[in-house]
Amino acid sequence: MNIAPLEFEKPILELERKLDDLKKHLRGQDVDVDPEVKRISARIAQLKVDIYSNLNPWQRVQIARHTARPYALDYVERCFEDFVELRGDRLFGDDRAMPGGFATINGHRCVVLGHQKGRNTKENILRNFGSANPEGYRKALRLMRLAEKFGLPIITLIDTPGAYPGVGAEERHIAEAIAVNLREMMVLETPIIACVIGEGGSGGALGIGVADRVLILENAYYSVISPEGCAAILWKHRSHAPEAAAALKLSAPDLLEHGMVDEVVLEPAGGAHRDPAAMAESLKAALTKHLVELKKISTKKLLGGRYAKFRKHGVYTGVK
Repeated sequence: MNIAPLEFEKPILELERKLDDLKKHLRGQDVDVDPEVKRISARIAQLKVDIYSNLNPWQRVQIARHTARPYALDYVERCFEDFVELRGDRLFGDDRAMPGGFATINGHRCVVLGHQKGRNTKENILRNFGSANPEGYRKALRLMRLAEKFGLPIITLIDTPGAYPGVGAEERHIAEAIAVNLREMMVLETPIIACVIGEGGSGGALGIGVADRVLILENAYYSVISPEGCAAILWKHRSHAPEAAAALKLSAPDLLEHGMVDEVVLEPAGGAHRDPAAMAESLKAALTKHLVELKKISTKKLLGGRYAKFRKHGVYTGVK
């Protein structure tokens, strides 16, 4: 896959092109270019370390939105086996932005569901750019109730800029659908793991994000509002999105520090899209680890811990 570089990655790309040109130009000639090749290769390696180990929140947002980044169904294909998709909310219709069904991960039967984006115009229209309608959240709840009925754990993969804000969604009560999911997920008597794999935007993300363990990929983000939306409100212009991203504390390191997530799953250098296979293996290992731990906990303790986990978020401590 030809991956378009982000703005801050262009110095790396320029050096890589220089190295390729050097190799092509001197191919077949009796010239020892090995020292120069080694020098440029070392420079590229060091530049990658310098850039990717010091990403700011806005740069992580850009990586989270990269069009080559693996989406939910990519992880379902690589991390799970025997996936059987179930469709429809039994009330209105099927929402292709929220696929889900039965699956197996490392021998553990489960229900997996999540937001799905598209890679081209046709797919994005089908998947509504990863923004689910009310029927998507109602379908998700139907599948989660099936999981509870059959004693299966639930795994959700979050990747959405937000729930769909269109007229049809409002007519079918998008806010009510998300609110019901928040309430019902809190009392589902089965283990729940949620993982933010890309964008975790507002209530659209939280609608499948109430879980016993909340994971996030290293370059994903989870926020009450997009950086652009925050910038438009506070600075009156979307150009201040980088400042908003920093102020929102939406990146994985900040979320872990503030106790909003339980684990940050590391990505390959440059992001998950640089090595999807390696990223899938890391995610599979993390999901399996937490699944094994949660299955050992009694239902009573599981529900108590889930309630306490979310009650402590946003506690007012007073002004000093």
